Amino acid sequence: IVVRKDDCLRDEMEEGVNGYTYSTQEGFYAGLDSILYGKGMAAEAVSDVWQTQSKASVEKFSTKAFADKVENIYYHVEHTHKSLAERFADRLGYEYSEIKPIPSKMSMYLGSSDMDVSRIGLGCMRMAELPDSEVERVVGSALDNGITLFDHADIYGGGASEEKFGRLLAGSRGLRDKMRIQSKCGICEGYYDLSAKHIIEAVEGSLKRLRTDYLDLLLLHRPDALMVPDEIADAFSSLEQSGKVLAFGVSNFNTMQISMLQSELSQPLVANQLQFGLGHTQMISSGICTNTGLLGAVDRDGYVLDYCRMRDITVQAWSPLQYGLFEGTIFDKEKFPKLNEVLSAFARRYDVTEAMIAIAWILKHPANMQVLIGTMKPEHIRDLCRADGLELTRQEWYELYLAAGNDLP
Repeated sequence: IVVRKDDCLRDEMEEGVNGYTYSTQEGFYAGLDSILYGKGMAAEAVSDVWQTQSKASVEKFSTKAFADKVENIYYHVEHTHKSLAERFADRLGYEYSEIKPIPSKMSMYLGSSDMDVSRIGLGCMRMAELPDSEVERVVGSALDNGITLFDHADIYGGGASEEKFGRLLAGSRGLRDKMRIQSKCGICEGYYDLSAKHIIEAVEGSLKRLRTDYLDLLLLHRPDALMVPDEIADAFSSLEQSGKVLAFGVSNFNTMQISMLQSELSQPLVANQLQFGLGHTQMISSGICTNTGLLGAVDRDGYVLDYCRMRDITVQAWSPLQYGLFEGTIFDKEKFPKLNEVLSAFARRYDVTEAMIAIAWILKHPANMQVLIGTMKPEHIRDLCRADGLELTRQEWYELYLAAGNDLP
């Protein structure tokens, strides 16, 4: 090409390689003469030289070259700039806040956040007991049936549950991007510790065992009588700014504990993990039995369910099929004969399992709870996930509540 000299062409135009620039009439003639006739070469040879040189000069603008450059940018951001930002988070004001959606047929938003999760999550407490090959089957079944949230804690199996899950992530490229991982901290042997130092160290430990760069959600496992809200706030801010935790919540906290903690936090608490199910109905019984002398009227937690609904905090129902504190399941016919009778009748009516009816009972509540199932059997995971599409009637819901041994005033 022979083209008028212009700064906008300095990267594309290589003088004497793919053409000439000119700024005068004489320069135009000289460039045209060189391209057409060369310097003593035959016309065919001149054409071949320019064709070869011109083609080579535009290769750097090809789609392949462009893709290589973009890939290189991503590589260096991931391996250099991100690590620098994490190390100098406080000085740079770096904050990782982008949350990419993970599609699921059971999607809901977690509290007031823009983080989508599945309405049924998998509790991984018993994962420590499984061989690695079975861990892969369990997680695969969960993902196949719409589960995106996996619930861990640093104490589950003494850390072994997180380690087994981490080995699966390390050996399965792209698996991490298909899920939300939450973990909990604060329970130590014989005491609770929600000091900033322990929270940060616990997260670092979980990340190492899980072999991931970040947690989607961190929960404080149990209230610590010695917790200092502004100290916890410092830990949360440090973890958020470094990109190691995207969202925060609590577990087994009452209303005043949540209020006290939230008053010092810059991040919203988006979840409260609480025991709830047909074998543990205290959260709703205190409201149903208000202004009566019935045992169910006793308020043990500051009407925590109503509080979480008002504050847009998702209640994560743990041990949904258990009664007491891990004493057994509600399917013990000797302890719960009436409940099992009604569960069986409804199971036949809907052509499902009794466990599905029990999960559907929780999902029926308008608080839009998230249910954490703890089974490590792929076939049970499949069945329980089907409960998300099961709609009980209002009358059936109350019939199950009464069959569980509760009263209506």
